[in-house]
Amino acid sequence: MMQLVAHWNYFAVIILMMVGLYIAISRGNLVKKVMGMNIFQTSVILLYVSMGKVSGGTAPILIEGRDDIIYSNPVPHVLMLTAIVVGVASTALGLALVVRIRESYGTVEEDEIVALDRAEDEREFSGEAG
Repeated sequence: MMQLVAHWNYFAVIILMMVGLYIAISRGNLVKKVMGMNIFQTSVILLYVSMGKVSGGTAPILIEGRDDIIYSNPVPHVLMLTAIVVGVASTALGLALVVRIRESYGTVEEDEIVALDRAEDEREFSGEAG
């Protein structure tokens, strides 16, 4: 039981991942879909940072004469800094697209956008569009 409590961060990863995936799939609002994607991304970052942490480890700064120090691997943390930057950029792009969709369709609800597209396709198919 204590091992389960010791790995609480992995349970947090699973919960955040499932919540983000649920929001991204189940919601029709495009802004909520972007936020679900962000929650999912945060869970992946938390997973990698958790895996990169070594119990009792310290930053990999070499000290002369000290060979008994346990070092943490810095690569997962550096990669996650890159992932954070990419996540911010993809969020900005997603929200910019949502703004453009809102300007074009007048709504950010996926069902309404699909209905508007289908109505326009039917008008074009029947020859009413000009």
